Amino acid sequence: MIMKRIQALLHRPQVWGSILSIVVMAIISIAFFYPDTIEGNTLQQHDVMQGIANGEEARAWHEATGETVRWTNSLFGGMPTFQIAPEYPGNSLFQWIGKVYALGLPGASGLVMMMMMGMYWMLLAMRQRWYYALTGAIAWGFSSYFIILIGAGHIWKFITLAYVPPTLAGIILAYRGRWIAGGAVAALALMMQLAANHVQMTYYFGFLILMLAVAYLIDAIRSHSLGRWVKASASLLVAAILAVAANAPSLYNTWKYSAETIRGGHSELTQPASQAPSTATDGGLDKEYITQYSYGRSETFSLFIPNVKGGASARPERGKMVPMSISDLPGADDELRSAGLQDFERDYIKQFVTQYFGEPEGTNGPVYVGVIIFALFLAGCFTVKGPVKWALVGATLLSIGLAWGRNFMSLTDLFIDLVPMYNKFRTPESILVVAELTMPVLAILALHELFKAAGEDAARRKHVYKFSAGAFALVGLFCLAGWMSPGIYGNAISEGDKEISAMISNTLLSQGYDSDTVAAYSITNPRIIMAVTALRQSMVQADCFRSLVLLLFASAGLWMAVRRRRATIGIATVALLVLIDLYTVDKRYVSHDSFVSAPTERDNYIPTTAADRTILADTSYYRVMPMGALFQQATPSFHHKSLGGYHAAKLTRYQDLIERHLMPAAQGNITNANLNVISMLNGKYILDDKGSVIPNPAALGNAWLVDTVAYVKGADAEMAALDRLNPSREAVADEAFRPILGEPIAKAVGDTVTFVSYAPNRLTYNVNTARGGLAVFSEVYFPWGWTATLDGDTQLPIGRVDYLLRAVRLPEGRHTLVMTFDPESLHVTGTIAITAIILIYLWIAAALYLCSRCNCSVKSRFHNIC
Repeated sequence: MIMKRIQALLHRPQVWGSILSIVVMAIISIAFFYPDTIEGNTLQQHDVMQGIANGEEARAWHEATGETVRWTNSLFGGMPTFQIAPEYPGNSLFQWIGKVYALGLPGASGLVMMMMMGMYWMLLAMRQRWYYALTGAIAWGFSSYFIILIGAGHIWKFITLAYVPPTLAGIILAYRGRWIAGGAVAALALMMQLAANHVQMTYYFGFLILMLAVAYLIDAIRSHSLGRWVKASASLLVAAILAVAANAPSLYNTWKYSAETIRGGHSELTQPASQAPSTATDGGLDKEYITQYSYGRSETFSLFIPNVKGGASARPERGKMVPMSISDLPGADDELRSAGLQDFERDYIKQFVTQYFGEPEGTNGPVYVGVIIFALFLAGCFTVKGPVKWALVGATLLSIGLAWGRNFMSLTDLFIDLVPMYNKFRTPESILVVAELTMPVLAILALHELFKAAGEDAARRKHVYKFSAGAFALVGLFCLAGWMSPGIYGNAISEGDKEISAMISNTLLSQGYDSDTVAAYSITNPRIIMAVTALRQSMVQADCFRSLVLLLFASAGLWMAVRRRRATIGIATVALLVLIDLYTVDKRYVSHDSFVSAPTERDNYIPTTAADRTILADTSYYRVMPMGALFQQATPSFHHKSLGGYHAAKLTRYQDLIERHLMPAAQGNITNANLNVISMLNGKYILDDKGSVIPNPAALGNAWLVDTVAYVKGADAEMAALDRLNPSREAVADEAFRPILGEPIAKAVGDTVTFVSYAPNRLTYNVNTARGGLAVFSEVYFPWGWTATLDGDTQLPIGRVDYLLRAVRLPEGRHTLVMTFDPESLHVTGTIAITAIILIYLWIAAALYLCSRCNCSVKSRFHNIC
């Protein structure tokens, strides 16, 4: 009986078609990264290396002791690991899902498989045949931005996006009336999406979800089926609550932590470190910081002409990001020579002029959805009917408008001021991921309408054919115009070129070069302008022609398939052309040259230098002050407890300290930095980016007793006091901490605070005072989670001194003091998470059971609700 049912199931086209589709997706996922993922090679991307460096202390400690720590001293003097290594007990209950979702494929191939698989199931949920779903999966999975994310190492962002389509699949199923199954799918997929810990991407797709809900509501009102909409919405609300609860440890502690970081609020200082006008937003990031990496308006044409702004500024090669110089274009050097440029002019272009000429910040590559997909999307705007179409179109337009960021400030300001949480996120161009989903989805719906129209009445058929042909013709005209006159897509000399040129000119002038020489080494040099413009416009011209040819092939294939009513041939043609289109563009940004052999030992990820070995010979507990470029890199964090580092959510008070007292050292000038501040943070060694190690004998160690404490009102006074403070003998504290720290007691002869043992989240000291006193610790103060326990039973309150450090009022006598970071919220939210995960699994089991009953020969009462 069971075998017969399995055989009957395999004879269904959607079933065997899905098996075939999965095989095809697996093959092309492996093929794109072949042979590297098979051989175990790695990209060693910047963000991955950053994550490895920042998380090394916590990883090594867990490996040695089995203990998971929530605090690390590897960067910025110390900070929680909530946004570095967010691993919680509940995660182990669902980590297996990712491996199944990726079909067990290795490395980057598994990531692309995940991306395609999600879109495939989403389109099936939208009642598309398997070959339509496969085409959409290829279009989504190989959209250029996702391959670029892999190359840059933004893996958690990628994984978050991979779970967006199955989340939407659950939502669509629920609004189609299958609210039990839809809710279960949405709960599971959203749980996995949130577990990837890139809330910004989930937030952006919230706009699409809201539009879908409204579109389905309007449709429900029109069709008098409001009750079904209410049931679906209630089911999805429960699903969202469970998914959030399943990730409660990460979400709650990140939210609470963000209030202490540059992501969540403003500095308490009222007097800025610089004279630049503040553009801070209420409870969020600085407006200028938010709008960094905005998409240019004319750059939006990259959706169907990839190199409309020159492609990328740099690409990963052999573990490094290598600038993509315009002189690296095929035949560029010969062209520059034939143009009569002098050697220094060619050298200027080679060193300072990249292929990208869009926004000043540069980019790892454009957002390219494919010219065929774009044309079909445009057709779908006029040929597809139903509530989903309007949600897809609205979300597309909104994502493009918001992606423009500073280039469309009226809309950006509106969202920053009125939309909750929008001011917590930067890099507005990343919201184009919404358009990257909505475009291929609507394109597939349009493709379906195109072939379905053959069996409909003449008026409908004429409407679909007319608008489909018009969409292809319109996109073709844009490509043709760019091929004939590439300058229509904007000036080939960008603001970024001008900024780099100005920096070079200032440097040359400071070195005593005359104005004629400076002008020659400038982007304003007419000969350089002419050469750069010619090369960059040739890139635009080539890609316009490329897109035009692909569009013509797709048009011809679709025309013949529609005329002969051979949908499968037409769709196969489109799928093949879409794959060729995206596959070849993606290879520009990640290829075999991007990979390196995987290190055989973990220490080889970030090799130990001679300077590192010199410092590591000291086995005591200290910190390193990196100078210059090293200060803002994660590399020192791999080997040392660092006062610098690289992280987007550093503590606000530490950022204040950097701007006021450490910035000269961060810029390579240790002389003008406040050495007292470095010393009170136990900066025992100063490391420059040339490999020199400078001992700092003034470093104050792990803890000390002070004679006096001066109480001041407000952060400005506290910060100003550091200019003249002798931290070894005196402390400054905000008046609010007087009840905790008390009045000063001068230390007596023989009073000591001795460091005994170190763990990232547990510090032990022996203290001995004749009359008690105030102990200051070279540890970053954090307002919650840390406890100070005396002799194993008495808790002492922790205060803040010297703007950033911890301090404890000690009683007289000999004692053992232990500082522990173990927030109670982790335990409470951990229990909530495990409970929610179990409930989600039970919901899925119930949905599977009910759906199996629905598929029986006799309809049950569960029909159409499972």
